[in-house]
Order: sequence, then C-alpha cells, then structure tokens
Amino acid sequence: MDVAQIVATALAGAVTVVAVVLAVRAVLTITAVIRQGQPDPARFENPKARTKTMLVETVGHTRMFKWSAIGAAHWFVMVSFLILFLLVVEAYFEVVDPELGLPIIGHWTVFGLVTEWIGILGMAGILYLVFVRQRQKPGAVKRSRFLGSTMWQAYFVEAVIIGVLIFGFLIRGFKVATDHFEYPLWATPVSHAVGAVLPAWEDGATWAALVKIAISMTWLITISLNPTMGVAWHRFLAFFNIYFKRSPEKPAGSGLGALKPMMSEGKPLDFEEADPEKDLFGVSQVEQFTWKGLLDFSTCTECGRCQSQCPAWNTAKPLSPKLLVLSLRDHAYAKAPYLLAGGGKDLMGEEKATEAQLAHMDVLALAEGNRPLIGGVDENGIIDPDVLWSCTTCGACVEQCPVDIEHIDHIVDMRRYQVLIESSFPSEAGVMLRNLENKGNPWGAPQNTREDWTKGLDFEVPRVGEVEDFEYLFWVGCAGAFEDRAKKTTRAVATLLNEAGVNYAILGEGETCTGDPARRIGNEFIFQMLAQQNVETLQEANVKKIVATCPHCFNTLGNEYEQLGLKVEVVHHTQLLAHLVKEGKLTPVQPIEGDVTYHDPCYLGRHNRVFDAPREVLGETATLVEMPRNQERSFCCGAGGARMWMEERIGKRINVERTEEALATGAKTIAVGCPFCYTMIGDGVTGKGKQDEVEVVDVATVLLRSLKQEA
Repeated sequence: MDVAQIVATALAGAVTVVAVVLAVRAVLTITAVIRQGQPDPARFENPKARTKTMLVETVGHTRMFKWSAIGAAHWFVMVSFLILFLLVVEAYFEVVDPELGLPIIGHWTVFGLVTEWIGILGMAGILYLVFVRQRQKPGAVKRSRFLGSTMWQAYFVEAVIIGVLIFGFLIRGFKVATDHFEYPLWATPVSHAVGAVLPAWEDGATWAALVKIAISMTWLITISLNPTMGVAWHRFLAFFNIYFKRSPEKPAGSGLGALKPMMSEGKPLDFEEADPEKDLFGVSQVEQFTWKGLLDFSTCTECGRCQSQCPAWNTAKPLSPKLLVLSLRDHAYAKAPYLLAGGGKDLMGEEKATEAQLAHMDVLALAEGNRPLIGGVDENGIIDPDVLWSCTTCGACVEQCPVDIEHIDHIVDMRRYQVLIESSFPSEAGVMLRNLENKGNPWGAPQNTREDWTKGLDFEVPRVGEVEDFEYLFWVGCAGAFEDRAKKTTRAVATLLNEAGVNYAILGEGETCTGDPARRIGNEFIFQMLAQQNVETLQEANVKKIVATCPHCFNTLGNEYEQLGLKVEVVHHTQLLAHLVKEGKLTPVQPIEGDVTYHDPCYLGRHNRVFDAPREVLGETATLVEMPRNQERSFCCGAGGARMWMEERIGKRINVERTEEALATGAKTIAVGCPFCYTMIGDGVTGKGKQDEVEVVDVATVLLRSLKQEA
C-alpha cells in the first residue's frame, strides 16, 4: 500500500463507522416508533402466502408495472441498488489495492457482464425517473402528484444513485486504463469505453472508489439523521410492509373489499362486553393505530400515486391520501420521545406520565403529544375534519400504492372514534344514521313498502317462505326497493331472471339494510346491529347463493358478513346475466342504437375485481366505448364512504367530473352497475343539460331492451 491507499482506506473506514453507528440508531428509532402501535396478531398468519406475495410484488414489481414505463425504470433502479451493493463492497477492496476485487465472484466474467448491464440500465432508469419528476413537478402540471412531497429528499436520492453509478464506471475505467481490468470488452463495453478516455493513473481507481464509498455513506448518514425520509427508507421497509399486508392472497391492495373490524388489544371488539374506559373505539391518538399502521406511515415513498388517483384530490378537496399518511408519520415520530418517556393519554384522556417524568420530557415532543389527532387549524389538529370526511373509500389510493399502505382502514378507524365517542360528523349524515337505526334503511321509508317495486309486473315475484326451494336469493337492497331510478334496475333484473327461468326468491319485508353506509361513516355499532339481523335471517332461510344489484350490498354480504360467521356465494347481477347470456338462456336480438360507455363502480370493480362481466353483457348488446379512466383506474362517482348522504361543499362535484368524462366519449348511453352511480351520474347528466341527448341506465336495462327492443 502506498500513501494514497493508506489515506483512502483510513477515510473510507472513518466515514463508514460514522454511517453504520447512525444507521443502527435510526433503525432502533424506527423500530421503537412502530412498536408503540397496538397489537395485530393476524399479520403473522399464513407465512407461506405472505412470503410468496412479498417476493412476487417486489421481484416482479407487479404493483409498479401498472404504470409500465415508470415501473420498468424503477425495476432497473431497484435491481441496480441490490446488485450494485456488491460493487460498493468491492470498492472497499479497491481502496486498499486497485488490483483487488470482490472475493470469489469478483473475477467471474458473468459477474462483470451482469453488473455492467445492470449499471447501464439502472442509469437509464434513474434518468427517466428524474425526467418524469421534472415533467410532473408542482408548478409544471395542475394538481401534481408530487405536491406535498419533500422534494429535496427525492433529488438527493436520485443524485446519489447517479453518482454511485458514475463512479462505478470510473473505477472500472481507471482499471482498464492501467491494465488491471479482468473483464473482456464484449462483456463490459461501457467500462472499456470510459477507460479509453481516462489517463493511466495508478491511483485513479483508489480515489474513485473512495468517492463512491463517500457518496454511499453520505446517503446512509443523511437517511439515518432523517428516519421519516420515506423516499429512501422504503427500499428497506417495503419488504416488511408488503409481507405484513392484511390479505396477502389478494392480487390488488389488501385494504380493498372488506373493512377491518373494530379492534381492541388485537382482538375484534365485542359491543356487548366492550367498555369505553378499557377498550378502543376507533383511533383518537396516533399510538392507537396498530403497529402495522405505523409501519404503513413509515414506509410511504411520497410518490403520490394515491394522490393522483384520488377523486377528492382531483376535485380540489383537502384530502390527499399521501399528505394524510405523511401527516400521521411526522406526528408519530415527533410524538415518539414523549411516548417513549412514559407519556401518553389513557382512554379517558388523563395523562399517564408523572409530574417528575413530564418535567424531564422534550418540550417539543410534549407539545406534539397534546395535539388532537382530528381538529381544525384553531385546534392545531393533525388531520382536519374536512380531510377525514372527504374520503369516498373508493380504494383508488390502496389500488395504486406500490408498498401496500392501507389508507381506507386508517381513515375509517379515525372516523369510528369521531362518530362513536365524539359524536362529531357531518350533520346531514345524522338523518341517515337515525333512519338506519329506526327504519332499517337510509331513506327512512316504511318497511311495508319494500315490495312496492313488484307492482305492475306481469309475473309473480317469488318470496322466501312462499317457495320451498330456490337457487338464488335476489337481494334487492334499499336503493333497489325505495329509490325510483334504482327500482327500474330491480324490475329489469327480476324480468330477466324470470325470462331465463332462474329459480330465485326475495326476502321482501324481511330484508333490511346491509349496514354499508353506517360502517363506512364509522358507526360500527349500527352496522353490527343490522348485520347480525341479516345474518340470522339468511341463515334461517338456508340461503346458499345471493345475487345483488348494489355493489355495496354485494361487497358487504360477500366479504364482511363472513366476519359474523356467514359464508355464502354472492354474485353481482351483471355476473349472473353474463352467465345466462353465455348459456343461451338470454339471447340479445338486436344491438341498441348509439354507442354505450360503461362506468365501473368502485365497489364492484376496484374493490372486488369484477371488470369483465358487465362489458361482456354490453358487448352483446351495443358498441362499447371506454372512458380514459376505466376498470381498476375508474374514477369514483362520489357516493361511496357514505358520501351519498353528505353534501359536497368543497371544490368541484366528483359526479360532475366523472359525468364530463363520460359525455366526452360521445356515447348516447352511459351504462352503470350500481344504484349510487345511477343517481350520481344521472344527476350529473341532468346538471349538464344533456338528459335529452344522453341516457343513464343500468346494464340490466340495456340487456332487457336488446332482448325486447322496447324503451
């Protein structure tokens, strides 16, 4: 070793020691914060499925490839980080002696070939991601997905990756120039090209290796000093966050479909035995989220995909799923010293710490600990109430998140506390909740009018109790029974089932609301009351299969009643109709006039992956033209999450945004598969003054018209 190698080795060793010490401290900090969360034992179940899903999503980049070009670029950057980590290790040997390399595999030509091309493609990938960030940065586009992200952190990470890759090629170039390079030209063309223009400087590889190490350790030091730097930490935490997702068997976001039940101390809350002084009723403090929730917040990459797809954000509402998660993350880490020192509030709001403990606490952490989780600017709250109540629970954020953050679960948990304990929610929703509790439906209609939709039909609708055996229970739903437009769908479906000879029956007055709007607004108590009543009714009727016209009923019956012990096969009416058409039991006679565009309901499409059946039916009856945002990227109608019963006072109406997109296709018919969507899109068309030119109807009505050729 000459002087250059001695100095370089000493500097590399010193900066590495500092970086490693700080990194260990940061890992301990992150772990300590996450451990403040509530228990969630179900996250450890089914380790084989979890491992498989984690590997498929990370190695296969299945979530990232939904945005193909960006997904491909990110894949090469990810692989270059993993593979080229070996070259950072190799740099320590090259600092000591330029002729040294990675032990064992460092002299294999295949190793040189793989690392060369990973470096080339990784450079191309990171440059493309830099280009995308610049093209879509705040100010360059309206409602940028990067708005609110900590931009310096992203620029820093991108610069580090570029720097490490450049100095990797410089090391190899100096080795080529000094004839110390072991790989042939065909395997490492870029390295040889760089070496051709570099001087034969014997110490060149040593100093280049030192700079590469310095860049890498500067990155490690920086992220260690910033444990909330999700744009960097996600490359470690994402593996864990994906592994511990709620439903590893689901191909899309694990927070879609069924909501997580209310939990206390890691167990589902039993309302008959629950005690507000001992049990959690939702979330009112950040530490009342589960440890997985705190891991979610820590893992956020700030990429803004959720933000770009959110209907609230796109219509100038204050809700951004990304900013909500970042607010909770920053609050959790700012409050952590207070919690770790013994502070915190019990369920009655009393301080846990003694006066002596409080006297020695960090003042800023103590102040953070006294901030309300939900509150306006005047209250210095973490999450503004308008943010909390803007959510339609459409699932676009969960669908798009590349690291499986479960936004909806966290939003509903906060809503639960506000509704059940604080009685704080939009006033107009109170009428809906009272109607559910007293009348069994959100409209407050008399129960004895549930069968009025059957009047005037030229056939008898069979009822449970009047027929001994039936294949399908036709779940009409509250909208299908009481709302005038939805009644048209109910009558159309009943007519089609009758013509196809399907053996079905209805519950009639024995049916009540599934409880979906109560659960999504946060009133788990009313949901449980309605759900238990329905489960008992369905079990007594020995129901095995259900067909539902409302995706919210479809989702609740099929996914959430299982939490109460009911297991039945539930299909949406478009699925059954598509099957009947394939079987030849329903045969369209002639396509209807004009093009048709189809609006995917969130709770049918994104939440439950039913995309094809409605299109198969429409494809047999009309010429289908798609809206730009369709299937898993469909734009919400604005009615989910109990928003159907809340006034939209901020920004542009979501249903108007979606209606404009539908009208832009030029279609004469907008087909829907949900009574809520029927109302919202129908109102949007009327609001645009296009009701005489464009008609909104259910898929079932389109099929019925094609069969009978009648209006």
